[in-house]
Amino acid sequence: MWIHPEEVLLAGALWVSERANPFFILQRRRGHGRGGGLSGLLVGTLDVVLDSSARVAPYRILLQTADSQVYWNVACGSSRREITEHWDWLESNLLQTISIFDNCQDVTTFVKGKISGIIAEENRLKQGEETEEDCGKFQEAEVKMRKLFGMPEEEKLVNYYSCSYWKGRVPRQGWLYLSVNHLCFYSFLLGKEVTLVVQWTEVTQLDKNATLLFPESVRVSTRHTEHFFSMFLKINDTFKLMEQLANMAMRQLLDNEAFAADRSLPKPCKTLKNVSVLKRDLDARAKNERYRITFRLTQDERLDGHTDCTLWTPFAKMHVVGQLFISNNYICFNSREEDLCQLIIPLREVSVVEKADSSSVLPCPVSISTKNKMNFLFANLKDRDFLVQRISDFLQRTPESSWGDTSPLSALSHAAPSSSVASQAVHRGRHYHPDVPTARQGLLQLYQKDAPEDLGPKAMKEKMKVEAWNIHFSEFGRGVCMYRTSRTRELVLSGIPERLRGELWLLFSGAQNQMATHVGYYGDLVEQAMGLCSLATEEIERDLHRSMPEHRAFQNETGIAALRRVLTAYAHRNPGIGYCQAMNIVTSVLLLYCTEEEAFWLLVALCERMLPDYYNTRVVGALVDQGVFEDLTQGFLPLLHDHMQELGVISTISLSWFLTLFLSVMPFDSAVLLVDCFFYEGIKVIFQVALAVLHDNMNALLSCSDEGEAMTILGRYLDNVVNKQVGASPVPHLHALLTSGDEPPPEIDIFELIKSSYEKFGSLRSDVIEQMRFKQRLKVIQSLEDTAKRSVVRAMMTESAFSIEELEELYCLFKSKHMTSCYWGSSSSAAERHDPSLPYLEQYRIDPLQFSQLFAALAPWICGDHTTTLSARLFRILDQNQDGLVNFKEFITALSGMYHGDMTEKLKLLYKLHLPPAFCPEEAESALEASQFFTEDPLQDSFLPSVDNVSPQEVPTGEEDKKDPEGGRSSEEKKEDYRYYLRMWAKEKEPKNETIKDLPRMNQEQFIELCKSLYNMFSEESQEQQLYHAIATVASLLLRIGEVGKKFNSNNHNGAKKTDGEVSGEAPPACRAPADIRPEPPEEDPRDDTSVSSYSMVSSGSLPCDDISDDVVLVGGERQRRGSGLDADWSITFEQVLASMLTEPPLVDYFEQKRDIQAKMAACKAQRAVERQTSSASSDHELSQHSV
Repeated sequence: MWIHPEEVLLAGALWVSERANPFFILQRRRGHGRGGGLSGLLVGTLDVVLDSSARVAPYRILLQTADSQVYWNVACGSSRREITEHWDWLESNLLQTISIFDNCQDVTTFVKGKISGIIAEENRLKQGEETEEDCGKFQEAEVKMRKLFGMPEEEKLVNYYSCSYWKGRVPRQGWLYLSVNHLCFYSFLLGKEVTLVVQWTEVTQLDKNATLLFPESVRVSTRHTEHFFSMFLKINDTFKLMEQLANMAMRQLLDNEAFAADRSLPKPCKTLKNVSVLKRDLDARAKNERYRITFRLTQDERLDGHTDCTLWTPFAKMHVVGQLFISNNYICFNSREEDLCQLIIPLREVSVVEKADSSSVLPCPVSISTKNKMNFLFANLKDRDFLVQRISDFLQRTPESSWGDTSPLSALSHAAPSSSVASQAVHRGRHYHPDVPTARQGLLQLYQKDAPEDLGPKAMKEKMKVEAWNIHFSEFGRGVCMYRTSRTRELVLSGIPERLRGELWLLFSGAQNQMATHVGYYGDLVEQAMGLCSLATEEIERDLHRSMPEHRAFQNETGIAALRRVLTAYAHRNPGIGYCQAMNIVTSVLLLYCTEEEAFWLLVALCERMLPDYYNTRVVGALVDQGVFEDLTQGFLPLLHDHMQELGVISTISLSWFLTLFLSVMPFDSAVLLVDCFFYEGIKVIFQVALAVLHDNMNALLSCSDEGEAMTILGRYLDNVVNKQVGASPVPHLHALLTSGDEPPPEIDIFELIKSSYEKFGSLRSDVIEQMRFKQRLKVIQSLEDTAKRSVVRAMMTESAFSIEELEELYCLFKSKHMTSCYWGSSSSAAERHDPSLPYLEQYRIDPLQFSQLFAALAPWICGDHTTTLSARLFRILDQNQDGLVNFKEFITALSGMYHGDMTEKLKLLYKLHLPPAFCPEEAESALEASQFFTEDPLQDSFLPSVDNVSPQEVPTGEEDKKDPEGGRSSEEKKEDYRYYLRMWAKEKEPKNETIKDLPRMNQEQFIELCKSLYNMFSEESQEQQLYHAIATVASLLLRIGEVGKKFNSNNHNGAKKTDGEVSGEAPPACRAPADIRPEPPEEDPRDDTSVSSYSMVSSGSLPCDDISDDVVLVGGERQRRGSGLDADWSITFEQVLASMLTEPPLVDYFEQKRDIQAKMAACKAQRAVERQTSSASSDHELSQHSV
């Protein structure tokens, strides 16, 4: 690239001149490329160790004049091609002009001005693009990374660090490059080169540890090896970035979503040296994530900035030190001391922001007033004016009228009245059951409103709790702007009163904010989901009556209908999750205390924020927390952990505990108190209570000898956790009644259990849990991927002849092709082609380009330039549903046929590759004739483009109408008749054995294409000449057979015309000739006739394949244009092709030969390394003729 001219005093130090003219010198850095001797090795080593190669490009162009000893650097380049383009431009545009200058000073001034003008013009063009550029040094490092490791332009470097890589016991000093999708390391020390590339999706463990052997090191583990890196300048920053990139890779495996850079990232106030745009983006994402988790905000909330300040707390009459956070919709405050004070102010609630009078006691104060008459005073702000202006800008950009639904359904919701949203949603839900009353409030409140007033001890305690909360509201405020303090936590741990439970759950979970900004959204979802049928709705219907069947609220249609609407609406909102078992239990409890809309938004908060990935198809989040719980048990209760690991109990119990928040294993009145704590504290309290349960039963569990005994002990314990504030005794679970024994177990007070969990395990921190979750997420997702691979291999063992090891390797190669589309682009995104509802065999799919790459690397039929054509045809055969994608099952089925099929199967596949739909009419000049030929083929309707062992997936419509004995019934009756669906299913699953007689006939144009493919296929074989001679003989024989068949069919056709009055129907055309009618072979030996036959393709079988061009066919030794000499009535059958092939031993040996795919797979895996070597070497040696 052109650079602003810089002075260079020593032109020869560390550089080698490669070209020169009177004014310019092109130089190469010593140690770059081949050669250079000892000095080159030393310079190359210093460049790697000191990162000179990132700061100094390996090529440069200097300006020199005869009268001056000073040189000027005007251009640099990372490759010979780039620097040569600059050199050619200088020679073409400047050399003649400056040669007429008399003064050398004028030459220098002119060239410097010209180069500066070019740079200014480039910068002006770049200003039109809104993309933010990295600094020059970082761009050079990114170019170097792509060159060293063979990465495409789409691979973005995030950051790079100097470190040591331990290869054996020897540390290799070099540079670690962290890109979006790869971890790369490069070292060059005294001629010894070390190159390492690890995909983030292959990482199974990431640890930072310190040992005697590896001081302050980072260990990166994959399935097969471990890598150690040490001697980082800032190891914590490096490790955090590695964690973030590995986490993104796990998200790719889970969701198949590519990383998308944040285009709206605000520009920094000052230039940040050596910090890439991507690094700033990832840092901002990490801050946003912490901010959202801390204040329970939605996923689209972005932190704009934060600053230190103080907040005046009227309840404590003091200023609290903390941090103020501002995002696009909220102002939040968090005290420096934990649990002292937390505040969330939605901007939609702000009415006035003003500067208060500053004083020595209260410097730089800002007052914020809300619509509900609350006042907040912040002071000690560093930049008060900027803060006030920023908040004012937010308020101006978001007028009051726009506070509403910001969802895609907003157009529907604006027409709704501004009355109760819950009643509106319920009203829309009446489409389900118009004659059944719907819940306009919490189901518990609905069933208690007609009950006589309870004056017992439970009611008195409830009133006392309500009064305590009212006092708290009067002192700390009520609603979203309430001060949240340690007093708030104490009240939550004492149990939230029933009448306030719904309101406070919405407040603490953040669901209230989401509901307030999406008015009418739930009602629109219910209306859209109404009547839709899917796998999720079927599962919901199956589980509706299993949700708290003991509670009277769900013993009638009112509760069941409300539960159905909420679950169906969420499944429609988030089809990625849809419905998962345990969601019905949690939602049932939510509906007891909340309206339908409130329960819906609480479910959104649970599934998408508070319990991430818990309720997806593979319950990844619950499995991750199960691993975290095992680690916590090992840390807090090591003796018990070892014993329970032997029994295998922890993995069994924890999943049901976490998925239902203890609601399915504990009496309802006790478990709902844990839900209170959960909405305030998060998952931390669930871990604490689970540890407390194990601690209380430690002695009994240590004496257990099997898993069943341990499960019984824990089940009885949890069944007897009671809420003593409730008058009635809880209804025990069935397994507690069956295993209770003679003596009733002691009751455990839920309040004592919660208190004990805080006393013994209250040191557990949320940030520590998040760190442990990351570690477990790597293990869980990689374990699930291994399980999927084993399932695929087991399923394909019966459908292919490959071994287990070969199938595993092929699956990895196929999946890697699918995953590259996630980050290097493709015709369709990986998320579109990944359907988790399908079997593992069919989840990963590739497009034609990726299929072509795998075909070229793995297929046994190598046809040179013709390979791409064969690949495209095979893809069209396998793509039965015409979606432009092929799954793993289809790919392996075809590959197995090519490697392990007998000669007939291989020839059948090759034959099909030259018939429609594999052979497109567009591929030849005579496309019209080919398309006309096959439009009249009746066998085409029954021809299924698949390999033998692929079952047909569709039944012709005509057959359905013919064979359905109930064809007169209405469609509605058929939908309700399951027997009808069973018959259709059985008909679809019934295998159809395709015989060689079912294959359509081949016309002359398709036959010529088949010969071309065979000639290209044999070009690299050891028996090349014998195979050419054999195929020439077969081609000659088949041409004569086609001619005889044409005359035979022509006579048949004429005879049919003469007897038209006697024969009903029309005589079949040439293409409808029956396959079992074959002309007699000629009496002469066809091999003796190859030189004189008028239909001979070649002479003596010695014609090389290159002589057969795309548009020429040899007939009788003369070249004729294709299309002009083709006979539309000529055709042959597959039986004739097979019989002719069997007469030639070289062809039989070729197609019967067993081929090994291991070498192909090894070459495919090593292709990345070969590309890296080629890419690094080519930059040094390309265009070398210019330097001669």
